[in-house]
Amino acid sequence: MLEKTFIEVYTKFKLNFYRGIFARLNERESSLSASEAFAVEVIYSLGEPTIGQFAEFLQISLPNATYKVNTLVKKGYIEKVNSSADRREYHLRITAKFTDYYAINQSYITTVMKRISERFTKEEVNQLVNMLGIISRELMPESNDKL
Repeated sequence: MLEKTFIEVYTKFKLNFYRGIFARLNERESSLSASEAFAVEVIYSLGEPTIGQFAEFLQISLPNATYKVNTLVKKGYIEKVNSSADRREYHLRITAKFTDYYAINQSYITTVMKRISERFTKEEVNQLVNMLGIISRELMPESNDKL
């Protein structure tokens, strides 16, 4: 029952995000393919990774990662910023163009969070926050060092 309910909630968030992504796909050069949309979301979630960290996380080759990054730079969704520690290294930073694009997802999350606050008591909301924190920190250790 828990697994089924969790999958249902997770799927609804994904489907809403995907619907927003595909609604914005068009033939213009600056639009994102589904693969590019996932790649830029990974870069955003990793918080200014290097190209090497991005490649390692996705378990793809460095040349493949570099190609994806260059495409996203050309389309204006990310920028390469020189590392202050090592000028030969670049960090990948999202741009305002991506932030606008990502608002598709954030808007729905904000809507659902507002509904949660209206539907449940403050104590229930606090319990949910505590449970989600435990899930994130303790029960999903594979991602703790990446996010």
